[in-house]
Amino acid sequence: MDFEFKAGSIPLLVSMPHVGTDIPDDIAARLSRDALARPDTDWHLAQLYGFLGEMGASTLAARWSRYVIDLNRPPEDTNLYPGLDTTGLCPVDTFANTALYQEGQAPDENDVRGRLIRYWQPYHRQLRSEIDRLLALHGRVVLWDAHSIASVVPRFFDGRLPDLNFGTAQGTSCAPGLEQAVVGVAQAQDRFSVAVNGRFKGGYITRHYGQPDVNVHAIQLEMCQVLYMDESAPFAYRPEIAAQVQPLLRKLAEAAVGWVRS
Repeated sequence: MDFEFKAGSIPLLVSMPHVGTDIPDDIAARLSRDALARPDTDWHLAQLYGFLGEMGASTLAARWSRYVIDLNRPPEDTNLYPGLDTTGLCPVDTFANTALYQEGQAPDENDVRGRLIRYWQPYHRQLRSEIDRLLALHGRVVLWDAHSIASVVPRFFDGRLPDLNFGTAQGTSCAPGLEQAVVGVAQAQDRFSVAVNGRFKGGYITRHYGQPDVNVHAIQLEMCQVLYMDESAPFAYRPEIAAQVQPLLRKLAEAAVGWVRS
């Protein structure tokens, strides 16, 4: 399978497009040593969000590494943040700006086209299918796009990121009430810092599928990895640290479900 999917019973679908670590052998043979460590993975999110099964939420988690193709980029590879540096649909460098491919081995247009069909489209077909199923069941659905990133990435932003970075495409990917319900829970605590539509406003999945006028409400959460894991290789999960943020994550998910059911 190209992803791990679990169908739930409540109007919440959690997408994890950057948790994949698998790289097909033919692509791996072309990559640099830095790339094979997969440093830009959204590590351990399925474990961190382990409570979703108890809640009855649907989950969709990628199998393939973002170095194969980035499932959260537009198929036409337009820049989601015009004027700002970002990695593309088929990245050629890491967040640390080191080359992903050995010299002369970067993907060409035919490679990109083939990866779109083979790896990108299956994930998005499943995403669309589950949104439609939940819509038919409930009439409204929340799509939660779950991400994590190192707390300091000088290439993309100055200083340390806020702990929790919510993106709703400047309020266009979901109803104001959903944003207020979820962000309000985050802002009611003082342990973790919060930003809304700051450096991260939501990627392709949030912007494309979030259509509040047809009752699909999308929100992205990009969280600092230091909240639950080691940010340096081998990127170990830290359950004693994760336990501090997991109750808040569950409250955020419950707030989203509570809003969509109200």
